[in-house]
Amino acid sequence: MFVFRGVESHPRSMVKAVSWRILGSIDTFVLSWLFSGNPTIAVSIAGTEVFTKILLFYFHERIWALVHWGHIMPEGMGQNGENDVPADPEAAASETPAN
Repeated sequence: MFVFRGVESHPRSMVKAVSWRILGSIDTFVLSWLFSGNPTIAVSIAGTEVFTKILLFYFHERIWALVHWGHIMPEGMGQNGENDVPADPEAAASETPAN
């Protein structure tokens, strides 16, 4: 599984995009039916926008994942999502030059 900058995996972004799109498509269908008065037109509008908006949302999420503003990093995590705390503190201490 690929992780994007240590924040969110591609499959997670895709599942979020699809679940959000289902909700959005129901909304689009209802509004299209109310405005047009024709359920056939509403289905064609909602059916078409499903595919375009899933892709738009996915790329929107991936771009926002690049923006560090608003991310709260767990303690010990570096700027790039890397762990700043060594796995073995004793080994890390032996690698540090003595003064």
